[in-house]
Amino acid sequence: MLRQGPISLTLHSMLEPLIAALLIAAPFLFGFSDQGAPTAVSIVVGVAVLVVGMSTRWRLSLVKAIPISVHLTIDLIVGALLIAAPFLFGFSDDGGPTAFFLIVGVGELLAALGTRWTPAADGDAATGSRPRWRGRRSGVAQGR
Repeated sequence: MLRQGPISLTLHSMLEPLIAALLIAAPFLFGFSDQGAPTAVSIVVGVAVLVVGMSTRWRLSLVKAIPISVHLTIDLIVGALLIAAPFLFGFSDDGGPTAFFLIVGVGELLAALGTRWTPAADGDAATGSRPRWRGRRSGVAQGR
């Protein structure tokens, strides 16, 4: 079953576009836009994070296509990829981009592992539905 951490599913879904924007803007904010590999990896991963976040079956999405459990798996893969990217793509000797990728990768893994991936009991945060009423109707509804 999915892990239960301190970060709510709603907060996680709100942070996704911010992380995507950070990844896309990082080469220009942190001065490594003149380097091909770290710039390309950062922008491609940022766009992928944005697309996955906006396609997951939770309240804050445009297209509810990706199950939440798959989103968790993708987040773990993205975190590992960000940590490995400097070594896989040959820019580990450059301190700035390497530090950025390691920090964001570890942050991504911690966020994925620290999120309550099951919806709250008071409603389905993934689909935005409300719980069904299981008790008797109130006195007002019954004409009392």
